[in-house]
Amino acid sequence: MSNPATPGEKPLLEVNNIEVIYNHVILVLRGVSLAVPKGGIVAILGANGAGKSTTLKSISNLLQAERGEVTKGSIKFKGENVEALSPNALVQRGCIQVMEGRHCFEHLSVEENLMTGAYTRKDGNAAVKADLDLVYTYFPRLKERRSSQAGYTSGGEQQMTAIGRALMSRPDMILLDEPSMGLAPQLVEEIFEIVRMLNQKEGVSFLLAEQNTNVALKYATYGYILESGRVVLDGEAGTLRENQDVKEFYLGIGGEGRKSFRDVKHYKRRKRWLA
Repeated sequence: MSNPATPGEKPLLEVNNIEVIYNHVILVLRGVSLAVPKGGIVAILGANGAGKSTTLKSISNLLQAERGEVTKGSIKFKGENVEALSPNALVQRGCIQVMEGRHCFEHLSVEENLMTGAYTRKDGNAAVKADLDLVYTYFPRLKERRSSQAGYTSGGEQQMTAIGRALMSRPDMILLDEPSMGLAPQLVEEIFEIVRMLNQKEGVSFLLAEQNTNVALKYATYGYILESGRVVLDGEAGTLRENQDVKEFYLGIGGEGRKSFRDVKHYKRRKRWLA
């Protein structure tokens, strides 16, 4: 498995050959390995059910809430094994997940939602207020809606609120699960542009799980493609974009024009990946 980190530099996150089982019997991930360099944007790609969300929950230690567990392999963040940490302890170390479906506190205002992201901090009100202003700088729409009840805001505004709430914890890394889900293409581009700015200007690293391969590879530096709970292909984002199989099966572009998954026999796809 390739490593996107600079030679000689330890990755910020290292996932090594993990296996995940649900309810003690259902094998969901098989030998998944990946790495995220400091300051990188790395994408986990694949169809629905491929294991993308499970991979993120393995890292953020949210599996136990769904009766899942990592039974093999190791997960290191900043060089330390973190499999045994609580999600809260991991947030305090600088790694936080934005869940699929946004999960805002609907009865709270936008600003109250953002402030819940600072609950682990101990650096004082002035520092928290400065970061709230920073969030509003990146998400000016949230400043306009700061007093609105989150449950009555749009899907795009709720996604921005969820990312802003994660930023309030002062993370080194954000695990972003399906940020494009249910959003109009223009909003998707807007949110990914903000992700890029946060990465470049604030130094936040991102590991994102995304079905929208096209937009993910536009903004990521490196990608891993999952199928049936294991990595079948990985590489630099530019290389993956030019890969013929990726074009055909994930970008919808084949040698004879546009194709869909229904046009391609499954065995043919598996044979190509495993060749």
